[in-house]
Amino acid sequence: MTRRAFALATPAVWATFLSCGYHTGARADLVPKSVQTISIPAFGTLTMRYKLVDVLPAEIGREFTERTRFRIVNNPAEADAVLNGTIANAYAYPLVFDPTSGKATTVQAVVSVNITLTERATGRVLFSRPNLTYRQNYDIAVDPHQFFDESGPAFDRLGRDLARDIVSAVVENF
Repeated sequence: MTRRAFALATPAVWATFLSCGYHTGARADLVPKSVQTISIPAFGTLTMRYKLVDVLPAEIGREFTERTRFRIVNNPAEADAVLNGTIANAYAYPLVFDPTSGKATTVQAVVSVNITLTERATGRVLFSRPNLTYRQNYDIAVDPHQFFDESGPAFDRLGRDLARDIVSAVVENF
């Protein structure tokens, strides 16, 4: 390739790479500018996993505070928008079994939630996702002397992942 051809091709190659269409996450704010504050009341639940009712709204609030322009308020009457949620399903089931003992060695925790963000002044639904389902795997020791119940930390990790994905979905309207 000659120097002249290389000099002409270089800007075209850079333009191709720089215009690939990617953008930084959580920057495409599709929530109306009139919404400055969000309230996230405790979630309702149809399950026995009562801890998630408080953990999920707290994690979602933390994600909104860290990653967006929104301010989280406790009182729904003072908020521009209210994010309501219901935990529709939360369970764990074995995935992998030890061939020698027949005991489960890997368990999958699954949580399904229904989320709605409503503009308080107008009642307009800004975001709604029914049946968002998230999964988290965790290991179980086969030896009873090494047993540590990993289900609590697994559901905590799942809550953090779920909160991150919910905030991304709300802000970018996926």
